[in-house]
Amino acid sequence: MEIVHLPVMVKEAIKVLNPIPGGIYMDATIGPGGHAEEILKLIGSEGKLIGIDRDDEALRVAQKRLLNERLILKKGNFSDMENLLHRDGISEVDGIIFDLGVSMIQMKDPERGLSFNSDKRLDMRMDREQDLSAWDIVNRYPEKELEKILREFGEERLSRKISETIVRKRRIKPIDTCSELSGIVERLYRTRGRVHPATKTFQALRIEVNNELDELTRGLDSSLRLLKKGGRLCTISYHSLEDRIVKHFMAQSSKRGLLRVMTKKPMTPGSEELRTNPSSRSAKLRAAEKI
Repeated sequence: MEIVHLPVMVKEAIKVLNPIPGGIYMDATIGPGGHAEEILKLIGSEGKLIGIDRDDEALRVAQKRLLNERLILKKGNFSDMENLLHRDGISEVDGIIFDLGVSMIQMKDPERGLSFNSDKRLDMRMDREQDLSAWDIVNRYPEKELEKILREFGEERLSRKISETIVRKRRIKPIDTCSELSGIVERLYRTRGRVHPATKTFQALRIEVNNELDELTRGLDSSLRLLKKGGRLCTISYHSLEDRIVKHFMAQSSKRGLLRVMTKKPMTPGSEELRTNPSSRSAKLRAAEKI
């Protein structure tokens, strides 16, 4: 069955980006291309959209979905966006969007090792060509390092207990699958609420595998150098660690006279979007304009 990915806060993102005919825009996390599709409708025949993603499958899906000569797709990390653009002779852009979420296509693909119930090997790599996977972290990292990752990247209150249990279990046999790991965490919690008990553990591991927070910091710095005067930056984040980085970056850039913050408080999905796409509930959109 085909999995449908619903892009989050499309109307709000397009409103703050305000794409203009002939403009050059970047989707730094193009994924299945939901936001990109709307940008392409507005930039006219002379406009360009550069789409970046580290996931080969996401790039294939976007290429097939969009089929547009104004679209330039690049494989890579958005922290390297300047080099990726300079190779095509592009030195500045009119707007950049970061949608920092994991697509439903990735989440529901058991081979990606992101789903709590998957019996496939722990993976979580966005770029399948990189070496480090969640399996390596779970089965090889020292206990103290595991605990630190769960505490800092997952804000997991049971970080010590979970890391101790993981190390004890892996001495007997490797923890190979997502369902094995989520089962360990679930048994430690004993009760299960609306959110799966392993959510924070899986978040922490995914962030470590993909170096997500460092990549975001570097990507935001690069975006400031690439944006034209009057160019817009739009970010959609899904957990407090990402949102904190974006908020701090925009606030500091505003103090330095480099950005005008357009969202004093982050925008969040409306009731209709929450009804049709409940997974958007944690999204926060922030925007700023280059001065």
